[in-house]
Amino acid sequence: MTAARAVRGRGAGRPTLEEVAARAGVGRGTASRVINGSPRVSDRTRAAVEAAVAELGYVPNRAARALAANRTDAIALVVPETTTRFFAEPYFSEVVRGVSQALADTEMQLLLTLVGGDRERRRLAQYLTGHRVDGVLLVGVHADDPLPELLEQLDIPVVISGPRSEREPLASVDSDNFGGARAAVQHLLSRGRGTIATITGPLDVYGARCRLEGYRSALKEAGHVLSPDLTAQGDFTEEGGRAAMTALLDRVPTLDAVFASSDVMAAGARQILRERGHRVPEDIALIGFDDSAIARHMDPPLTSVRQPIEEMGRAMTDLLLTQIAAGERSSAQLVLPTEVVVRASS
Repeated sequence: MTAARAVRGRGAGRPTLEEVAARAGVGRGTASRVINGSPRVSDRTRAAVEAAVAELGYVPNRAARALAANRTDAIALVVPETTTRFFAEPYFSEVVRGVSQALADTEMQLLLTLVGGDRERRRLAQYLTGHRVDGVLLVGVHADDPLPELLEQLDIPVVISGPRSEREPLASVDSDNFGGARAAVQHLLSRGRGTIATITGPLDVYGARCRLEGYRSALKEAGHVLSPDLTAQGDFTEEGGRAAMTALLDRVPTLDAVFASSDVMAAGARQILRERGHRVPEDIALIGFDDSAIARHMDPPLTSVRQPIEEMGRAMTDLLLTQIAAGERSSAQLVLPTEVVVRASS
């Protein structure tokens, strides 16, 4: 117990803003401006109020401050996926890690919400309609997802992880999906591979479409004729990778390389290749996308396109906090670079 607290008495309760002002010899409004970081006070006054805060052990009431500023000091991280998918896909945990890092030095609270179906979506809509958060981070958005439009209608600041199209009106942070996929296929071509297949992500996701276009671009530039038989759609799951790899081998048994649009799907494809007796990379080279822990732990270790997922989470959060502080929406579009990390699978 401090000397000041002892003088106030054991039963006095937590010190008030009025007591801080009296101790510093200033008005309540002046003390409030100092505590809330306003520049409209003199250095001498600021020092007096800060000394009074220290002597009394005053702790600002965050709830009252947020109410006065029409703020909740909370943001929501919304993932439109099921619990099973969320915990199976390393991408999401890395985004959460980046968001948490960006919030570490702030007073913002993070609310994580998984929206795996219509019921969860309705419940979230009701929650957000009450303006219980200052902003929303939306991760893994599909083209037909109604959540972005809902957030626009509610005029809630929002940042999404990747645009829904090239005409995205909301602020977004993404990696260079087109360039990463293009570089991956160019790597396979440089290794002498001539029949290169791809396993796409769900094509209602803009990033998955960009990766498919990157694959096609590299082949066109190399003079290859595009064959629909060499493209199989997946869903960013391991099972989806197995199914797509099975279909590709059934259609084109002579293929000699596969670019999978995620490491998780590449892991599923690797299982099928092993079951069919194909050696990686001797018979069929394999590349993934994400450069997650899965890539490093596969046998053989997986060549993969690295996207800076944690950095994306931090950048999304910084963009959102900037919107909240400015009190206005943004349509900033940030694209972070990717690179091919070469390992034994290619």
